[in-house]
Amino acid sequence: MPRLFTGLEIPAAIGFSLSLKRGGLPDARWIDPENYHITLRFIGDVDRQMADEVADTLDRLANSLAFTVRLTHLGAFGGDKPRALYAGVEPNEHLLRLQSAQERVLQRLGLPAEGRKFVPHVTLARLRAGNPVEVARFIAEAGRFEPLSFPVGRFVLYSSRDSVGGGPYVVEQSYPLAS
Repeated sequence: MPRLFTGLEIPAAIGFSLSLKRGGLPDARWIDPENYHITLRFIGDVDRQMADEVADTLDRLANSLAFTVRLTHLGAFGGDKPRALYAGVEPNEHLLRLQSAQERVLQRLGLPAEGRKFVPHVTLARLRAGNPVEVARFIAEAGRFEPLSFPVGRFVLYSSRDSVGGGPYVVEQSYPLAS
């Protein structure tokens, strides 16, 4: 039974730049740069028939327009109990439309609605026992975040093994976007 999600790949040069932020945060489990991505829609564990239906249905969204993503800041999820450090994505109408379209078509297949609000980001580290003071210090000391931009010409359907997160992720299928 595959565990699936859709996402945007991070170009190697952008991944390298993000990887320079690694280190100096106690109890952080840093994500390998080749596993950086922006999750659009977590699908979860599905049987092979549903996986095939998902792959076929997503093909209808290949006519969505290509766009540019801009990473602008560091942040953390979890508030008083930080659980992840991330690079945040600047608000982007094209990205939101693509994610919303995926949500609609996947719900039509009978998949449950995503329970969390869509917050586009690249997870850099998972935090085991995240101390909010240490995380805030790390973000402050990381210095100015020079924005990183890259063109998005496709989205992908990823599979992953059941784990605590962080990869490895496999591209099962890609869907080109219209230029």
